[in-house]
Amino acid sequence: MGTQTTTDLPAAAGAADHAQRDLLRLATAGSVDDGKSTLIGRLLYDTKSVLADQLSAVERATRARGGDGTAVDLALLTDGLRAEREQGITIDVAYRYFSTARRAFVLADTPGHVQYTRNMVTGASTAELAIVLVDARKGVLEQTRRHAALTALLGVPHVVLAVNKMDLVGFDQATFTAIAREFADYAHVLGLPDVHAVPLSALDGDNVVLRSDRTPWYDGPTLLELLEQVPVGRDAAAEPLRLPVQYVIRPRTPDHPDYRGYAGKVASGLVRVGDELRVLPSGRTSRVVGIDTFDGPLTQAEAPRSVTVRLADDLDVSRGDVLVPAQEDVRTGQDLVGTVCWLTERRSVAGARVLVRTGTRTVRALLREVDARLDVDTLTVEQWDPVDTVRTIDATDTSSDAAPRSLGLNAIGRVRVRLAEPVVLDDYATHRRTGGFLLVDPADGSTLAAGMVGPTLLDRLAPVRADERDDDWLAGAGI
Repeated sequence: MGTQTTTDLPAAAGAADHAQRDLLRLATAGSVDDGKSTLIGRLLYDTKSVLADQLSAVERATRARGGDGTAVDLALLTDGLRAEREQGITIDVAYRYFSTARRAFVLADTPGHVQYTRNMVTGASTAELAIVLVDARKGVLEQTRRHAALTALLGVPHVVLAVNKMDLVGFDQATFTAIAREFADYAHVLGLPDVHAVPLSALDGDNVVLRSDRTPWYDGPTLLELLEQVPVGRDAAAEPLRLPVQYVIRPRTPDHPDYRGYAGKVASGLVRVGDELRVLPSGRTSRVVGIDTFDGPLTQAEAPRSVTVRLADDLDVSRGDVLVPAQEDVRTGQDLVGTVCWLTERRSVAGARVLVRTGTRTVRALLREVDARLDVDTLTVEQWDPVDTVRTIDATDTSSDAAPRSLGLNAIGRVRVRLAEPVVLDDYATHRRTGGFLLVDPADGSTLAAGMVGPTLLDRLAPVRADERDDDWLAGAGI
């Protein structure tokens, strides 16, 4: 291993102005026993992001598990659940936070086991980078391809292939090159735009934070250097404005008898005093006359700032409405087509009454149908002929006759939903912050599925048929 330097490590990080650092959201994925927990522990440990009491607890746990005290089991820094420690696998999504002088990080530690596909979807949905681990001895496995496919499905723009346990193959260059080439070919099929491969040993720390002298043939960046260098997000000012209204503020106090403000978090773009905005889905327009925050008024605010916007006109604006630029043509409607990951053991049922949550808006809806299902292992799509839904049944129905054309736990498919009211229908591919939605069971409030509006990897693998009907199939359905 190389000699440790303090450049970019926490001594410098502590002196940096935290407010000026970029924030990178990333997710990790890998098959069981690929060393993902050890890698995350190594990142935390080598960036001095572990508190003294945490480290002491891990040292005690290491000794209790038979360690000789000379090395700390870094996997225990992340496998916090007792069930995980007993089984030696990660079964939940946990978020870790660390930083360097250059950047702050939020890391979603997602499970590697096949039955926890839904957890990876949850953890990677907001990520801008995904670290996919492989064991150098095993190479690219079926689960590796599954994780890559999910990464492509969710539109994660950057991928790092971490070829771990290189120490167990003697840091052989040919082994690394073959694995990197195989993964790159598969990533090309998926349409992943930016992929980097790094040879490393999480156990010893080679090429994780510090460059290793055991890979003289590798002249690329270490894992941490990649995390610090990868572009973060898009220019907020260049994105179209989306400001979902969270709350309407009407204090009606003697000091503010006529105050009316629309509070929310700027999801994307930039809002300025004087801007002409349109309220969706109503379509009414007005001009921004003030932008208020807890710290005082602003002349402009950009994502992800939470603000209260005041408009020149007293419009009928309520929670769930979205403020957008008046001149932009934004799609709204009551027919939602998207790709979902089914999150519950209760199977989907055509015709079920559901709630759809998109942004800050919740509306009643009917699950029209599931017309396609994606097999992320084989990248094949099973498509079904469209059918009219003429009955309404409970969303918890698990009858066997629904199974052949339905989604079960962890399944990914394309759904068609009819909404009781129009909503903003941003495509997830271009508006990740506002293009997502949830399907919720109205009976108990449980989340049935998480989805993405518009075309995804599923549609690219199985294009929408030209003969699909869009008739008024819900006439008289009662919503």
